[in-house]
Amino acid sequence: MEPVRVHWQLKAILPVVLVLLAGLLMFTGATLSLGDPERHRVLMVAGAGAIAICGVSIGVLAALIHRPMVELQEKMTVISGGNLDVAVSFAQRNDEIGDLGRHFNSMMQQLRESRKEIETMHRTQMSRAEHLATLGELATGLAHEIRNPLAGIAGVIEIIGRDLPATSPAREMVKDVRVEINQINRILTDLLETARPHPPQMMRSNLNTTVEHAVMLARQQVLSQPIRIELERAADLPEVEHDSDQIHQVILNLLLNAVQAIDGPGRVGVVIGSEDGCARIRVSDTGRGIPEAQIAQIFRPFFTTKGNGTGLGLSLVRRIVDEHQGHISVTSEVGKGSTFEVLLPFSATAELEAVEQGLATRD
Repeated sequence: MEPVRVHWQLKAILPVVLVLLAGLLMFTGATLSLGDPERHRVLMVAGAGAIAICGVSIGVLAALIHRPMVELQEKMTVISGGNLDVAVSFAQRNDEIGDLGRHFNSMMQQLRESRKEIETMHRTQMSRAEHLATLGELATGLAHEIRNPLAGIAGVIEIIGRDLPATSPAREMVKDVRVEINQINRILTDLLETARPHPPQMMRSNLNTTVEHAVMLARQQVLSQPIRIELERAADLPEVEHDSDQIHQVILNLLLNAVQAIDGPGRVGVVIGSEDGCARIRVSDTGRGIPEAQIAQIFRPFFTTKGNGTGLGLSLVRRIVDEHQGHISVTSEVGKGSTFEVLLPFSATAELEAVEQGLATRD
């Protein structure tokens, strides 16, 4: 059963009416000693005064409260239609209603500024997306055109290397050429992965195992360097729905970046855990750190601070994490190191369905 709706005017005037009725009853008792004609006149005057007081009270309430409330309701109706260019006129009053009006106008100003900022960001992102789409098409074609002759060059270099005498100084040059060919091939692979992404193949599996494989591979890369890579597993972590190959690529990329950020002896720590209903992977290093001005740009394609980097690694990392309905963040302090944190929902499919259902409900 729905509660009975009582208008605020009745709620406001009812105490006044009750007080006046109590006063009339007391006044009636006090006039019992008077004669009937005089007593009737006094009671009529008192009743008329009570009615006048009620009328004045209703008028005052209507002027001071009802009109601002009606105006506020009208403005809210306009806002629900998408128009944020509204303001209430009673904000100039020097009372609580005026405070309400000023807060309302201030809130609308903030909403207008926020919407303008969101629209600007949206236009920027759309422009960047169009630019990247065009660039991706060009990059895919260019990568294929380079890769085919590169494979031929690599084959010729291999043959030349086998035919050279063991004492020939040219063997070192051939070795250097092989290294450069591998570097070009790696750049082309990163470029193709960025320009032509593959959707993740989601399966429930042990995230500890996925991360451990990446750590083992990274340790092989630093055997000749004074760098320790330490792993802290989460023994009680439930299985996580993820593409093990792609998450392996994410962790390996973060580990290699951490290693490259360390000059001399250092440490890279990998900690697996859970946070806010998600699996958490934290990769921290004791390297050079990232200047604050660059943190906002490190996930942008082709942005790099390394001389031989492509600037595609972290962009690819963020794309993979986003496709897993996860989140990646970074904190850093110059001279002390950086920490990358990846959050992955235990069930990325359920997370995606919840997002899609929320969008459908809002539409």
